[in-house]
Parts: sequence; C-alpha cells; structure tokens
Amino acid sequence: MGVSRRKLLVAGGATALVTFAGVYGVLSSPSLKRASQPWRQAGLGFQDPRLNALSYAILAPNPHNRQPWQFALVGEDAIDVTCDLDRRLPATDPFDRQITIGFGCMLETLSLAAARAGFRAEIDPFPDGAGRPRLDRGRVAHVRFVADGAKPDPLAEAILERRSTKEPFAGRDVGEADLRALSASLTERVRFGFTKDDAERAAIADNAWRGWVIEQETDATRRESIEVMRIGNDAVVEQPDGIDLGGTFMSAAHAAGIVTHETLDTPGSLASQSGYDMYSAMVESTPRWAWLVTDDNSRREQIEAGRSWVRVNLAAQARGLAVHPWSQTLQEFPEMAGLYAELHKLVAPGGGTVQMLARVGYGPPVPASPRWPLEAKLIDA
Repeated sequence: MGVSRRKLLVAGGATALVTFAGVYGVLSSPSLKRASQPWRQAGLGFQDPRLNALSYAILAPNPHNRQPWQFALVGEDAIDVTCDLDRRLPATDPFDRQITIGFGCMLETLSLAAARAGFRAEIDPFPDGAGRPRLDRGRVAHVRFVADGAKPDPLAEAILERRSTKEPFAGRDVGEADLRALSASLTERVRFGFTKDDAERAAIADNAWRGWVIEQETDATRRESIEVMRIGNDAVVEQPDGIDLGGTFMSAAHAAGIVTHETLDTPGSLASQSGYDMYSAMVESTPRWAWLVTDDNSRREQIEAGRSWVRVNLAAQARGLAVHPWSQTLQEFPEMAGLYAELHKLVAPGGGTVQMLARVGYGPPVPASPRWPLEAKLIDA
C-alpha cells in the first residue's frame, strides 16, 4: 500500500510545531463542546414525543456527516421528512444512494427512540414516489407516531455511545461468534457477510485501499470531500457538519497555514500526503471486513440497508466493537466502476447490491461527531 508516510508526517510535524508553537498561546477557538451539544441534549426537555425521538434521530450516522434531513411536524402525531438537496454529494454519490442509506439510519434511530417512550413509529418511505435518478423535493418518508405501548429495543441504549471509529484498530481479531451476533440485528431483506480468512481479508483490503486512492486522485471527488472539511475549532463550531478536523493541534496547524483546504488539495504537500499514511494504517490494521447486501437497489432497499446498518453499528458498540464504514469502492462515479464490479464479485457473487462495506475491530475511544441542533432541522409543514 505504498511507503508509509507516518514518519514523514512526524518529521514534518516536528518542524511545523516549532513554526506554530507560538500560535498555541494566541489561538482563541471556541470549545468543541458546543458542536457536540445535541448528544448531551437528546431526550431532555422535549414535551412533544416526536421532538424527543428526533433529538436522538439527528445523531444517526450519515455520509460525510452532511445531515441532509429536514423535519416538518404534521398535525398532532406525524412527521414529514424531506432532503435538503444542497447537502447531497453529487461527485462521490451521483445517484444519492449513500444519502438515502443515511436517511435509513436516521429513520431507524427515530423508531428506536420512539419505542423507548412507548410509541410505534409507522414509517412510510417515499410516499410521493422515489426520486430517480436523484432525490427530489418529494418526501423521503412520512412517519406517524402510534401510542400503543411499543416495547423498547435494547439497541436503543447504545444510541448515545454509537461512533464511527476512523482510527487504526488494535492488533486483535474479532471472533466469528461476535460477528454472527451482529447479523441478528438486521432488518428484513438485508444480508450480512464478513471475511472468514486471511486471503479474503487481504483481497478486500486491497480493493478498499485502491478505492480510497482513486477517490483521492480524482479531482472532483477529492475536492468534494475537501470542500466539506471543517478545519479547526472555529470552523467546526460554525458549521457542525461535514468532515470534522477539529482539536487544538489541527486549529494551530490551520492557523499556521499548514493544513488548509488549499494544502489538502495540493499533491505532495504534508497535509495531502498525511492522508495516505492515515488511511493506509486503517486498512492494514483491519482484522475483519463486513458488508450488507440487498436483492435490488431500489430506494426502499437503500432505506432498509440504512436501518440495518445503524442496528449493526449499535450492536457492535454494545459488544465493545468498533466499526468504520468504508464507502469509496461502492461509489458510483465512472472512475470507480472497475473496483465496484470487483468488490461485488468478491462479496456478492450470487447477485444483489452491496450497500455497505465496513471495517470491524477493536479501536480507541473517539469523540462524538458534531451535529446541528434539532431546531436547525425543523421546517414548516
């Protein structure tokens, strides 16, 4: 997977720290706690059970943390869910498949949170028709809350602890019993698979790495990701979405001009090259890969894939496992077509659509991703 660039980063960083050591003393950035406040406010102080459930739903995983959902309260017991079309990812997700999976994650989290309060969430996906080839202004879902004493699902207890661990994993394998237990959390129509030997793991790791390189070295897709990177605490707090590059070190590196949108888009720069090292370390440390497959690729199947994915994520969290979605090889832009087909042959030789690929292992604790507050996502009916 190429020459390790971690040593390059460390060597360059030593010089960089001298350059901006003084910046630490003058840098004034707001606390990142404000950007993660929705994680602490979930379920607190909401009189309407719909708002209570939505305060959990907005914490669901979603592509590039774009948080594309909008909610309108309808009558006394319903919610209309629509997509903020400006939050899609047209370069890496040209058919809005991944964005739709993110909506599935949110809807399942909403359902789990509603059941904790004794409500059943009746979810009607795409009541106005499924937008094709891209999502449109029609409703992604209509949700009605039914007070029928719904039984809570134990997975709901992990919502506030759920994370996507974008870090290298510990050198420890994951037992097949744990992986099979994750499959018990799936919704209907979704199949779960995982690597069972070193040869299969190596083949998928190679495919995953080459996919990351293609995304990085294709101008449109690289720049789409860079555009939504929030570099430094100020940017994260101002826009608590996208790819979070916050923290004291990153704030100082940004203030010193070392990590900026421009340097990230400059091949050979320290900022650009460090990405290769970080992601190659993630691939190399992955003991198991797992995936979700559906029979077809309809919008409803994409929603089901998202519902299953967040359940797998929650089940993993509850068992002390770390997961990290790896989306690159499943992206449907032209330059990725060869690796997309290759991955399908590897993990779904009998047919179907691979909706999710993920790393599974044991990882370090990671902070919660930034979130917009619920009020920012409420619109008029």
